[in-house]
Amino acid sequence: MTIKEFYRNFVVQLEKIYSSSESTKIADMVFEKIASITKKDIIVSAAHTLNESVTQKLNAALDQLLDHRPVQYVLGEAWFCNMRFKVNEHVLIPRPETEELVALIKNEKFKSQNDEPIAVLDIGTGSGCIAIALNKHLPAAEITAIDVSEGALEIAKENAILNDVTINFKQIDFLNESSWKDLLIYDIIVSNPPYIPINEKAVLDKHVTAYEPGSALFVPDNSPLLFYEKIASFAKDHLKKDGKIFVEVHENFAKETAAVFQQIFSKVEIIQDIFENERMATATQFH
Repeated sequence: MTIKEFYRNFVVQLEKIYSSSESTKIADMVFEKIASITKKDIIVSAAHTLNESVTQKLNAALDQLLDHRPVQYVLGEAWFCNMRFKVNEHVLIPRPETEELVALIKNEKFKSQNDEPIAVLDIGTGSGCIAIALNKHLPAAEITAIDVSEGALEIAKENAILNDVTINFKQIDFLNESSWKDLLIYDIIVSNPPYIPINEKAVLDKHVTAYEPGSALFVPDNSPLLFYEKIASFAKDHLKKDGKIFVEVHENFAKETAAVFQQIFSKVEIIQDIFENERMATATQFH
């Protein structure tokens, strides 16, 4: 079978569960990563044949994809803010909307107090993508990233090495308030916490619910704002003067999330993403 024929069959198989455009995008990623075959190669070398070893690797990847395993997990990597991150089932796949949260922080003009480094806390760091991306923009900042999952932190530490940054990682169950004593006072608190009520699980894609860690996605139906309430409470004593909180939110609960922070902070804003969905919120501490 020629490269062109194999590629076309690969896409056709993916179209059983993905749209045509998504199938092509996934096929391009797999061929380039596994076989070092680019889109240009498929056109220029269309009549060439694939060797047996490459064919087996591509077929193995296809089997996983047809079982709804996300392509990022199949390839073991994802891209975020133009950086490569290792990913597996211990961490959420970094998403473009979270890049907007990072961009929001980058656009702020933070100044250190008394010439001290800016202190940043990333709550629920997962793959470490937010903390690592922020380090690239704020190289002098002291960034602490926490997660309850040991498996997630192992991946995050690998990603810090991969992207040549220094992050202070801690395994902490943030919902357990007794653990807060191990944390300091910060200029920036950022989080993309779990915020999807469990009752929404049925409407999510199988490649999300079957593979991505539920503990990083879901919250109890009767307490959808659980993490935001904890973050607000924590920040009362752990956010510096003129410090700021940045969180990603569920678009259906943006106003309710803002209301949680408005009970404590003097300035709270809801921010829309590029699709005009209410997907982020900020809260500022004034004394």
